[in-house]
Amino acid sequence: MNAPHEAALDQATIAFRLNGTEITAGPGETIIEAADRLGVPIPRLCYKPGMRPDGNCRACMVEIKGERVLAPSCCRQPTAGMEVLSNSSRAVHAQKIIVELLDSDMPEKIYKLDSELEFWKRELGVGKARFPARKQPAADVSHPAMAVNLDACIQCTRCVRACREEQVNDVIGFSYRGGKSAIVFDLDDPMGESTCVASANACRRAPPVRLRRRTKPISPRSIARLLPFARTAASAASSPITSAITASCTSRVGTVPPITSDCASRVASASTTSRIPIG
Repeated sequence: MNAPHEAALDQATIAFRLNGTEITAGPGETIIEAADRLGVPIPRLCYKPGMRPDGNCRACMVEIKGERVLAPSCCRQPTAGMEVLSNSSRAVHAQKIIVELLDSDMPEKIYKLDSELEFWKRELGVGKARFPARKQPAADVSHPAMAVNLDACIQCTRCVRACREEQVNDVIGFSYRGGKSAIVFDLDDPMGESTCVASANACRRAPPVRLRRRTKPISPRSIARLLPFARTAASAASSPITSAITASCTSRVGTVPPITSDCASRVASASTTSRIPIG
């Protein structure tokens, strides 16, 4: 006969201790997922629910009793009887240092006031960074609708995972080594010249700090470049610019239409009142 359903659930859960409290985790559940379920805050920057954890930022480090080194809670699954501390002096010191190091590379210009990095700085009580900043790359403004500000990139690879694993476009990648490591489009091409479909879905949900709205009005020539993307990218349908384009040029779907004075004026009017965000 089948075993009782409740007994099967008990066998599937894993009992361990988090900050001195006895808790349980489900099959395949990580330490940070169990902590979130119980409302225990653990810093994180590269981790995002619904995306594959990578453990890149190291902001979610926790101390595990009996282990020599700290562990990233976003990638580590608990075992029966494990004792985890996210609030020990050693764990908190590591979390603060990581957040401070990442903050030291941030540009003076603020792209997003409520960024996740700023949030965890406040939560951890991290002040002005004491470390020298890396050489900042120039902004990529080659695309008519989106700007890429890698000077505020912490290389969490959220955008890489979103583009590769969720959008399945495989345009955004991670190249070079050491201090020269960088997020790239295709073979380190400018975004506007890459194979990016400009749906903005991956960009909108990914970066914790480098969000920017392109505020420069869109020229008629740029509109012509945007039209194919507006028709093929399903997520772009909600964009106010796309709505204006499709409303003006509905009868010409299928080929890139010439920019008539009527079409250009309608879209130019929309571009002065609405902007396409990448985040």
